[in-house]
Amino acid sequence: MVRPLRRSDAGQWQRLRQEDAGWLAPWEATLPPGAGFPSTSYSTMIRTMRRRARQGTALPFVIDEGGRMIGQVTVNGITGGSAQWASIGYWIASSHAGRGITPVAVALVGDHLLDVVGLHRIEISVRPENVSSLRIVAKLGLQEVGLARGYLHIAGQWRDHRIFQELADTPPGRLLDRLTATS
Repeated sequence: MVRPLRRSDAGQWQRLRQEDAGWLAPWEATLPPGAGFPSTSYSTMIRTMRRRARQGTALPFVIDEGGRMIGQVTVNGITGGSAQWASIGYWIASSHAGRGITPVAVALVGDHLLDVVGLHRIEISVRPENVSSLRIVAKLGLQEVGLARGYLHIAGQWRDHRIFQELADTPPGRLLDRLTATS
């Protein structure tokens, strides 16, 4: 299941991030030189995420299994007005990878954004060499929009990303329905 990120997730979040530092590092956004210092503490991260959620620009979710945090789905860049879109990012503990949990979590969040929040478009960006994430967007049936050169600063360099989207003009519950139809 997915649920909102809570302060009480701090210990589990820190443990997962420490245990999987090598697993996550190749895919995690970093700050380019001169952009300040990254926050590595949970309290700073959750304070920032909660502030952004109150402002309506982000939604942080936990991937939860049996009452334990095993990953995160974060909605960033929520934009209203004439755009009505947001970007989805995610990670899961290596111990739970490859079990079909992440596609379900992303589908639940994506359907929520399109069907409940009322966004017109959601986007997921994936590094071309991230085979696991490419499988996730394929399972969800997202449409590839194209390649964005130098899209995000990751692991000390500006990295290209393939951009995928889903629009609201398809039936409600579309992403989760696609997963259950193919399993």
